[in-house]
Amino acid sequence: MHCPSCRAGDTRVIDSRVIEEGSAIRRRRNCETCSFRFSTLEEMEILSLTVDKADGSEEPYDKDKLLFSLNTPLRKRPITSARLKSVVNSIQEEIQTKAKADHIASSIIGEIVMKHLKKLDKVAYIRFASFYRSFEDLSEFTEEVNKISPKKKSKKKKK
Repeated sequence: MHCPSCRAGDTRVIDSRVIEEGSAIRRRRNCETCSFRFSTLEEMEILSLTVDKADGSEEPYDKDKLLFSLNTPLRKRPITSARLKSVVNSIQEEIQTKAKADHIASSIIGEIVMKHLKKLDKVAYIRFASFYRSFEDLSEFTEEVNKISPKKKSKKKKK
């Protein structure tokens, strides 16, 4: 790692800490040449994974595309950036484990995203589901809302 101050290539790790539920490491470093101290962050990255699209085409996995697909339904929802980052890491870990021979179907990614959104924020889940599942009419939308709505207990009438 090069020093950001003097560009020397000789830096030493002083301290390492696991962060973000184990998906990243923050390292505190010291430059041996100019004694400048700085931190670096190492994050998990999905490498060389191909997404198989519904139309038969293929494209490389793109974390930015995942973030965009989450940010749209989460717009104006009370989710912190730290929580979003944690969810993205969880989604990526699941994508990596479900991939077969460096390939994964876009439909599997969609279902993984839906599962995590359902736990994170019900409104964002419905927003994503309405686009992802391409609801044709209001009844399909209502059916999905009813699936996640809390069940009301029926009250017995007193005589």
